[in-house]
Order: sequence, then structure tokens, then C-alpha cells
Amino acid sequence: MSRIDVSNLTFYYEGSSDHIFEQVSFSIDTDWKLGFLGRNGKGKTTFLKLLLGRYEYRGSIIHAGVRFDYFPYEIQAEQMECCGAELLEHMKADCELWRVCCELERLCMDAEVLYRPFGTLSQGERTRVMLAVLFSGTHDFLLIDEPTNHLDQASRETVKAYLAGKKGYILVSHDRDLLDACVDHVLVLNRQTIEIQNGNFSSWWENKRRKDAFSQMENEKHQKEIGKLKAASARSRQWADRSERSKIGVDPVKEQNLVGRRPYIGMKTKKMQSRVRQMERRIDREIEAKEGLLKDVEQIADLKLMPMKHHKDCLIRVREYGLSYEGTSGPVFDGLCFTVHQGERVFLCGENGCGKSSLIHAVLADRAPDRQEAFRKLGLVERGILETASGLVISYVNQDTSFLKGSLREFCRDRGLEESLFCAVLRQLDLERTQFTKPMEDYSEGQKKKVLLAASLMTPAHLYLWDEPLNYIDVFSRMQIEKLLLACRPTMLVVEHDVRFRETVATKVVEL
Repeated sequence: MSRIDVSNLTFYYEGSSDHIFEQVSFSIDTDWKLGFLGRNGKGKTTFLKLLLGRYEYRGSIIHAGVRFDYFPYEIQAEQMECCGAELLEHMKADCELWRVCCELERLCMDAEVLYRPFGTLSQGERTRVMLAVLFSGTHDFLLIDEPTNHLDQASRETVKAYLAGKKGYILVSHDRDLLDACVDHVLVLNRQTIEIQNGNFSSWWENKRRKDAFSQMENEKHQKEIGKLKAASARSRQWADRSERSKIGVDPVKEQNLVGRRPYIGMKTKKMQSRVRQMERRIDREIEAKEGLLKDVEQIADLKLMPMKHHKDCLIRVREYGLSYEGTSGPVFDGLCFTVHQGERVFLCGENGCGKSSLIHAVLADRAPDRQEAFRKLGLVERGILETASGLVISYVNQDTSFLKGSLREFCRDRGLEESLFCAVLRQLDLERTQFTKPMEDYSEGQKKKVLLAASLMTPAHLYLWDEPLNYIDVFSRMQIEKLLLACRPTMLVVEHDVRFRETVATKVVEL
């Protein structure tokens, strides 16, 4: 057992005045299965890279005898033609093939996958190969960053069971199901503080809810007390001022009966002024006690959506439908039948590569001015019937964010969005104002996905097509979106592998 001691850590990116970490101190144990939580852009991946020595920082990170390794490994484009066995040394120095094969067996994979070109592997296969390499060492403390992004449900279950049987790692994830199954401690980047707690995500979340509720209650109590004290102080100050003014202009010859009262009035005024000062000190103490009560309370704003009503009840009809790619021998899927009616939230499920995103693209192509040309550009060949309602307005969230470049202003102009309202929605999704002036290529993946989600929320539509909208999105925003969809009940066709999100939101599930 070893410890990692962080003391007075301060870090910010060159050219930026925003401190990612400022005078941060905490300690963690290398035997822990540590879940790492926080809002998008709070510095989770940055901290992992600080442990790896990628950046310079102030303060100290002491980890005597601890060797780190990081997931995912960076595979260059030119290496995609190499087989996995050839890439082992690149991924992990002194990696032993037999150990990797043992780990692959635990991940329910045959070792033959190591002898296929890495670029031909599915996302789930690549993830499992990388995890097998990662855990093939014997003395490493492992830094695992979002291992379930883009994975289908079956692959997620495999990874979940695998990680649950391991120890000695930090797991950055927003997948609540994964965190509950795999971690025994949580490290949380709150709004202003960092906390470490024993337990999994659900136990931490329950504690946080209770703590936030208590803080809210205490804040309300302090606000009421401050209000009462301010009112009493104002009344006392007014009385003291009136008393003091009553002494001014008294003629001791004409108003002999008042002369004897002047010392009395002065004494009473002095006492009242002293009382005012005491009340002001009490107000200051109450304000001081109130400060910090809400510093880590998550104020989850209510989002808005503008779904449009279509004149038809059925918006999508699919009958004995199949898709294949030009030049391939077999279909991606075939014989698919389902409908999407107004108010339904239909989730597409199935293994990676079964055609979920292809079906989303087919729906978009069906609405193109030149339908045949749209399918040709996609390289898709269809069979059966795919019908979408006439005049259907679609709001689409792409799973890919790599095209986001330039400023938010340019993005709004290109999409016909009102910039101030768009930024307001981003603030509701907890994107910091300091990010508004930065180019989008400098955003984290979670921040980029929030840009796409905000644009979709601001777009009135009959149908919302969301393709893996929650990849990289923080836990709080996921809950925020769940609440929105349950309240507004838009018509949706969604590809998303987050189990809890699907169970909460879906009205229908279609298996491909």
C-alpha cells in the first residue's frame, strides 16, 4: 500500500488566467478503486496528466514508488494498420504478451484479436485490448479515463465486471451504473472544494443530497435571522436619530421644562446607538456564518425545450427495412419494423456496428431535398420501407464533435441562433462564462457536446434525433437533461448506452 499526497497544488494552462487548481491538498491510497467525479471542464483529465508529469505545476505531488499508466493509449493513424501484438510495446513498455492474453480471457476475448489490424477492431474491441494491456503490469497505479464511451451495452457490462474485480486505479467516468459497480471511494471536484468519501456513486450522491438540503435549510434560517436583525437595527437607528434630533434647537430660557430632560435623552440615545452597533455585529456574524453554506451546492437549472406539434400522429414508419453499405456482401441489419409516434422517446439498442447510427443517417437522408443523392453520399443501400412524415422538422445531435471549431459567435451565426440566448442555455448547462471567448477546438469533449445539445434545445422541432448525446457529459447535466425530457415529452429517436438514462427516459426500446 502506498499513498499519493497532493499539497498546495496550483495549475493553469499557459495563456489562460483561469486556475484549474488553486492551493489544492488531499491524499489517496493506491489500493483504492477511486471514482473521479466533477463537472465538465473542472480538471479531471488534467489532474491525471499532472500525475503523469505532462505539465508543470506549483505545489507538490508525492508518490514515492508509484508508477502510473494511462487509458486510453494514443494510437497514431499510421499505426492503425499494425496488429495489436505489434503495438504492445508502443502502448506499454516491457509489456509481456502472455499477461495480455490472460487479461483478454478475463475480458471474454480470444487472443486472436491481437493479430488483426488495430484499425479493423470495433470500439469495444479496442477498449478491451487497451484495458488488457493496461492491467498486464504488476505494480502500476492505473489512470482510466472514460472507458465506456462509445461502447454498446454488452461491452459495458464486460468492462464493468472486469474493473469490479481489480483494484488500484482512478476511474474517471460519468456512467453512474459503472461507478456504482466498480469503485469503493470517490474523489469529487466540487464547485469550490475537493472531497474524498468512502463508498460508491450512489452512497456519495445520497450524502450529497442530504448535505445540500441541510445547507439550503441553514441558509434560509440565516437569511431570515439576518432580515429580522436588519429590520430591528433600522428601527433602533431611526429612534436614535429622532431622539438625537429632538435635542437640537432647544432654548433653555423659553423651554425650561425640557432642560432637565436633555441628559436623559442623550443617555437613552447613546444606549440605542450602542444597541444598533451590537445588532450590526450580530448581522456580520450571521453573514459570516452563512458564507460558504452554498459554495458546493449544485444549483441545477431547469432547461427548456420547444417541441413542435405535427399534424400527423406517426412521424416515422419502418417496415421490413434493411441497410447495407455499397460493396459489402451482407446487410448491416434487415427486416426491421417499428414506428415513432408523437410524444414517444424511442431508444435504439444493439451491439456496436449493428447499424444504429446508420439508421439515424438514413432518417436524415430521407428528409434531404435529393433523397437518392443523400443515400449515395452515405454509401447506403436500403431495402424495405422507411417513411417520415411530410414537413417534418428535425433537430439533430451528432455523436462526433471534431468539426466544432472557431468561436461560439460564428457557430450561432451559422446555425441561425440568437447568441445571448444560446450562451444563457450554455450557462444553464454549467459552461463557465470564461469559455465563451475561447475557440471551441480548445474545449473539453464534454463542453463540445454541451454546445451541440444547447443548439438542439434551442431549435424548435417535431423530432429530436440524438446520436450518443451523453458521451463525456457530466453526471449533473445528465440528470438535468433527464428532468427536461420527462417534463417536456418531446418526440425522440435516440442512440444512447447509459442504462440509467434509458430506463428513466425511454418510452420504447428497439433492438437492432
